[in-house]
Amino acid sequence: MKRALAGLLFPPALHAAPDPAPILAEGAEVQLLADGFKFTEGPAADAAGNVYFTDQPNNRIWKWSTEGKLSLCREPAGRANGLYFDPAGRLIACADEKNELWRLTLPDGAVEVLVKDLGGRRLNGPNDVWVRPDGGLYFTDPFYKRDYWTRGPSELEGQHVYFLAKNAAAPTAVARDLQQPNGLVGSADGRTLYVADIRAQQTWRYASQPDGTLANKFLFCPMGSDGMTLDAAGNLYLTGKGVTVFNSQGTQIGHIPISESWTANVCFGGKDGATLFITAMDSLYAVKTKQQWAR
Repeated sequence: MKRALAGLLFPPALHAAPDPAPILAEGAEVQLLADGFKFTEGPAADAAGNVYFTDQPNNRIWKWSTEGKLSLCREPAGRANGLYFDPAGRLIACADEKNELWRLTLPDGAVEVLVKDLGGRRLNGPNDVWVRPDGGLYFTDPFYKRDYWTRGPSELEGQHVYFLAKNAAAPTAVARDLQQPNGLVGSADGRTLYVADIRAQQTWRYASQPDGTLANKFLFCPMGSDGMTLDAAGNLYLTGKGVTVFNSQGTQIGHIPISESWTANVCFGGKDGATLFITAMDSLYAVKTKQQWAR
């Protein structure tokens, strides 16, 4: 996420939020787990509930274990941004340094480049990724100019959402009409995809088809998001100014304030899958909820 845009993306009305009590566990408060990073992003939980997240400017992927221990997973990490685990337990990473999509085998961190370019043209910069139960994956490709790039302007005609089928050689653009797609996540059954157009301040819902194409585009809510996650009840968690929660009908039901100027991303994890992990600026936070991870 390009932090210079942070103050422009969310209308104030969406921050006059309902009390988070319907979302959080009884007596739960947001806890600071770790800080001292430069900019945290991309939290993703493995099958056991361990949470991996990125410190993109410092080029590292970190692990927060279910035992509450922080350890370094990989350095260098391709300036990884969004992360997600595939059904085989491999970590998919949006490797922004060279605008690639990676697959890492843990714990050794061996890297396979899944997407290097599009017909010889560099991607804008894969930002967020979600993997369907069948192994096919969607990723967003917005253009945010990085100070560590040596490249020039975008080599593509737009900023799109792509689908990469399992074992496919190249991705296919499946949403070409968004201004700047950023966060995305799908339902546990693989049939529904949510995509945030952060520049347009909109989040869209689609029906994910077996071939990866998207149908039945529907405006879910008038708010964009940097990252997002779903819980088992179908509630969608969007980020930016704290964490804003919408039910499955697109009605805002809660807001979790975070004491940082920008909240980048969220995921569920922990031993019971009911802890919401939050990356915000230079820190990692967590809070217990009444719901569990949609997995």
